[in-house]
Amino acid sequence: MTESAGGRPSEVRWLDKEQQRSWRAFVVGTTLLFAQLDEDLKPFGLGTGEYEILVRLSESEGRQMRMAQLADAMCHSRSRITHTIKRMEERGLVQRQEAADDGRGVIARLTPAGQDLLAEAAPTHVSGVRRHLVDLCDNEDFTALGRVMNSVTDTLAADHPGSDIR
Repeated sequence: MTESAGGRPSEVRWLDKEQQRSWRAFVVGTTLLFAQLDEDLKPFGLGTGEYEILVRLSESEGRQMRMAQLADAMCHSRSRITHTIKRMEERGLVQRQEAADDGRGVIARLTPAGQDLLAEAAPTHVSGVRRHLVDLCDNEDFTALGRVMNSVTDTLAADHPGSDIR
């Protein structure tokens, strides 16, 4: 396949019927999965993005991360992370502070209230992930799904130099 002007392929390799069916199942399935996981987190006042921020901070050394690093790790723009962290800070779940080592960066730190909310929401979230995805697959299929998505991540991450996607 060659590329024409504008970076578009000049010869399209169309999906066959089975590939199209699988692609559409992936698109609809992931849309429904994340909508359900968001619904599961509503009683805690969280969406999946906010939950993931709490998880990332809880797993980081000192329960803190530079905002830029957090944005890269979650594949979000820095402005999106800034707005989300601001809302979470207003709820007392995180704190922002200048980076002590260089004074240029901003650090997001998990608060005790954020840690408590994460501990409260985690069983519901993990149960939902298990019920709506993991338990629907046998181990071999779930492992294959992980391999495929790691390949997608590795390929697309290469297009974002300097990112810390994982």
